[in-house]
Amino acid sequence: MKHSFLDQYSEGNSLIHRLDPRTKLITTLFFILVVVLTPVSRWQAFALYFILVATLIIISRVPPLYVLKRSLLIIPFVVLIAVFIPFFKEGEVAGSYNIWLWQVTVTHSGIQVFLNILAKSWLSILSLILLTAATRFSSLLRGMEQLRLPRVMVMILSFMYRYIFVLVDEVMRMKQARDSRNLGGGHLRQIRTVGNMIGTLFIRSYERGERVYAAMMARGFDGQTRTLENPSFVQRDFLFALALGLVLVLAIVLNLWYL
Repeated sequence: MKHSFLDQYSEGNSLIHRLDPRTKLITTLFFILVVVLTPVSRWQAFALYFILVATLIIISRVPPLYVLKRSLLIIPFVVLIAVFIPFFKEGEVAGSYNIWLWQVTVTHSGIQVFLNILAKSWLSILSLILLTAATRFSSLLRGMEQLRLPRVMVMILSFMYRYIFVLVDEVMRMKQARDSRNLGGGHLRQIRTVGNMIGTLFIRSYERGERVYAAMMARGFDGQTRTLENPSFVQRDFLFALALGLVLVLAIVLNLWYL
């Protein structure tokens, strides 16, 4: 079966696509660091960061709707974690509500922190989606290895990339088999069937992992990531990193200036 949910737009020929993976990794991490360290009240800076990310998305020619849909898939998890902050953050009361036997209070500072977390998370997610959409995953792994990131982490990501498609195929086959044998039933029966599928999938994945590990060790696997291309740091990487770095440093200076 064909799956294109990872490298769907990684074969482009834009400026972002032609950059060295190490350049994209370093600049993305620096961008996320600057976003995270921006004070809560600096909404002008967040607008600047959004314009910067949107410009890079347009330059990369990755469909903006694709990036937006991917980011909206992750935002609910951020909301689930941060939704309680407005109720527990101390400060000026914005509203008080009675829910059954409890009285909950929302503060202005709590709402501000909540919105700040959403903005920072969304900007970071957009930058990471752009990174993975404009870079082949194998090249990304190669860049991580050249940056001397922990080999165990690179190996885990490599195995995930290689076998997530096999895992998806396995799930689709199990779903097709379940649907062909489904004779109806209540919600309890459906939940029990899904639970059995998850258990079976876990066992099959574990057994497949053992077989793959034994086969790779028998063939002399040494833990290194190998690609057909050997990316190199050229002038456009330096100019791109310099331009983006200057913009972010300027944003940092302005944030410190108006503290």
